[in-house]
Amino acid sequence: MAENQYVVFKLGKSEFGIDIMNVKEIGPYEEAVSLPDTPSFIEGVINYRGKVIPVINLKKRLNLGEKNITKDTRIIVITLNEKEVGFIVDEASQTIRVSDEQIDPAPSFISGVDKRYISGVGKLDDKRLLILIDLEKVLTDDEIDEIEKLEV
Repeated sequence: MAENQYVVFKLGKSEFGIDIMNVKEIGPYEEAVSLPDTPSFIEGVINYRGKVIPVINLKKRLNLGEKNITKDTRIIVITLNEKEVGFIVDEASQTIRVSDEQIDPAPSFISGVDKRYISGVGKLDDKRLLILIDLEKVLTDDEIDEIEKLEV
């Protein structure tokens, strides 16, 4: 029975999980400096360990509403095409292990680009579901190209 470890984060009331191997760091929220002429889901850039990195509002990117900054808001940093990118989430609470047997494939009613980044749904107990996503696939190739052009 294979198990994977996931970082659990929330967007609104929904819980999501990403493979812990894709996460570089989870840090506190910090206000991004806005940039002109960028997609609406790009909040701007922050200084991350001496590097300027773009920050994406994941809630806005996934059409889950507007962000509400609280003391629990976090930025999850991943490496995307050899460039660090931050994703704003409402809360990043824990890491959990999920066995392959607990994971169902992405629902068939999800189509298009959405299906590309949803790798499955983890059933954690009778009522708790964890939507497993690949943050590297949340953005389209064109969006990744735009982010790579954000060299400041």
